[in-house]
Amino acid sequence: MRRGALTKEEEEAIGEDVEVRREDQDKINRFSRLHRHELAIEEELKAKQKEKEELDDITTELELADEDELVPYKVGDAFFHVPLPQAQEMLGISTAKLEEEISELEEKLSNIRDEMSQLKVELYARFGKTINLET
Repeated sequence: MRRGALTKEEEEAIGEDVEVRREDQDKINRFSRLHRHELAIEEELKAKQKEKEELDDITTELELADEDELVPYKVGDAFFHVPLPQAQEMLGISTAKLEEEISELEEKLSNIRDEMSQLKVELYARFGKTINLET
C-alpha cells in the first residue's frame, strides 16, 4: 500500500456512501486514543524540557559559586544545605535522569506518530474526503 494523498480519480471512485465496518470503527477509535495520548505526552515533554532548562541554568550558576560555600539544594519539599561539589554531583545525576526521561518520551511520541500516520493512510484510502483525521 502506498502512502500519501489519493488522486482525484481514486477519491471519486470511493464515493460518498462508504459503509463503516467494525474494523474501520476500531481503527478510528484507535486513532482517537493515540491522538489523546500524543497530546498528553507532548505536554509532559514540554514540562520535562522546561525543567531541564532550569537545571542547566542552575548548573551554570553553581559554576560561579565559591567552593567552600554551602548551597541550598531542594529534595522533595525541603531545602538542605550541602557542599558545592555534592550539589553539583546531585544536579548532574538529576540532569542525566531527566535527559533519559525526555529521550523515552520522544521515542514514545515518535512511535505514536508513526502508528497514527499508518492509520491515516488506511482510513483515507477507505473513506477519502468523507473522513477528517487532521490533528
